[in-house]
This record gives sequence, C-alpha cells and structure tokens, in this order.
Amino acid sequence: MAKKSAIENNKRRERLVKKYAAKRAALKAVSVNEELPIEERFAAVLKLAELPRNSSATRVRNRCEVTGRPRAYYRKLKMSRIALRDLGSNGLIPGL
Repeated sequence: MAKKSAIENNKRRERLVKKYAAKRAALKAVSVNEELPIEERFAAVLKLAELPRNSSATRVRNRCEVTGRPRAYYRKLKMSRIALRDLGSNGLIPGL
C-alpha cells in the first residue's frame, strides 16, 4: 500500500488539472499560434507560467486504484500487476 500522503497529493493534482484545463488549453493555443505578434504570444507564455505547476497534466502520476502503487500500472485496467494477480487468483476478474 502506498503512503496516504502520496495518494492524496496525486488526487489534488488531478483536481487542479481538471480545474485549469480550459485556461491552459487557451493559453497554449495562443502561445503556439505563429500568426499572432510575438508580444502577445510571450504574454500568454508568462500567464501560463503563473498557473500552478501541479495544474499541468504531466505531473499526475498513474496509480493503482486498489493499492495506490505507482509502478507496473496497466492503463486499461487502472491497477498494478500485483493487484491484478491477487484479484485474478481470487476469481474476481472474469476471464483471467
């Protein structure tokens, strides 16, 4: 079982990502647009830098839904290999 604090920090990051997703996408679109003047693009980059770092989607760690384990994570099942093996051995996962 992972530390509760690590799991909670990750949940907080997920909430921040959802909260700032639209704002981040708009600022990214402005900063990448080559047709706009450089000053406007640079201003968008500065505003993007002012947003919380944990609102970036790359800071969210994939964790097992059952145990919170950060490694050996299967995206399709949203769990780690160890949890998958335990549940499969108990017959709780159909077809495994």
